[in-house]
Amino acid sequence: MSGVLCTLVIAELAQGRPSKLTCELLGLARNLAGTTGGAVAAALLASHTDGIASELIAHGADRVYAIEHPMFGSYHSESWVGAAAQICKDAAPGAVLIGHTVSGADLAPRLAFRLGTAVAMGCEGVSFVADKLAFTRPCFGGNARQTVSFKTAPAVATVRAGCYDAPAPDRERRGEVTPLEQPLGEEALRVKVIERRRDADDGARLEEAAIVVAGGRGLNGPEGFRLLERLAATLGAAVGASRVPCDLGWCPRSWQIGLTGRTVQPDLYIAVGISGAGHHMAGCGGAKAIVAVNTDREAAIFKDARFGVVGDYRQFVPALIEEVRKLLGD
Repeated sequence: MSGVLCTLVIAELAQGRPSKLTCELLGLARNLAGTTGGAVAAALLASHTDGIASELIAHGADRVYAIEHPMFGSYHSESWVGAAAQICKDAAPGAVLIGHTVSGADLAPRLAFRLGTAVAMGCEGVSFVADKLAFTRPCFGGNARQTVSFKTAPAVATVRAGCYDAPAPDRERRGEVTPLEQPLGEEALRVKVIERRRDADDGARLEEAAIVVAGGRGLNGPEGFRLLERLAATLGAAVGASRVPCDLGWCPRSWQIGLTGRTVQPDLYIAVGISGAGHHMAGCGGAKAIVAVNTDREAAIFKDARFGVVGDYRQFVPALIEEVRKLLGD
């Protein structure tokens, strides 16, 4: 139908297991395979692969191309793009799907250049249009959507978290594991990682959180995020932010939600002091319910919110914490 005989998913790990987004991509790849009669392959780059390949197969992979090497303990662009290109040479995929994460957004364009093809970034939908694989992504600051297709192969794309459901693992599924050698030795790397520093983490991955509490410019300083952290701890939520607080250093960059940050689709999104600009809503608009707290009753976010509170968050949030604690019996 489309010539896409194999869809390759570049796996990303979280705490030594395939991330939720990786499982979502395997589910998407399985759906595409059902349309074309093709196969699903996964690329596994890790410092150790014990048990991980079987997890990928259980979530939908027919074949896992595994490269085990200490240098894959964490993401390194040069080594990853070389290994991914080697796997693409062996798998000959028609499409390569990569999670739209910090590392995925770095890897995808490098890999596309190495393969001599194009790339679609931050996609929200993948389907077949007129027998061609088509990718839908936000544009114009999240105010519009565009659908693109490729004249070159393979089609390389990053897909945002939460756009597809991760299939339940089938432990009875059988697949093949193909071990490969790392094509690039450490001595050949032009870039050496001297030190890694991680932003402070709130203990919950934003992309996987069922509840997200996010703050914006309206918090007027880093102290506001300490209050949001209290609310998040009470609700068992993750803390996020719009771009401005991250730019101003009020909170870690890893908390940024939006077109140039993370994409979340929680059951509940509490937006405090966030105006609702298009580039931010592109990252949270898929939430099942949005609660907006803002002093400006004309703020754009109220158009997207199911519930709205016009008032000072410094009065509302402590009161909300108190009521939630009463409901929880604390």
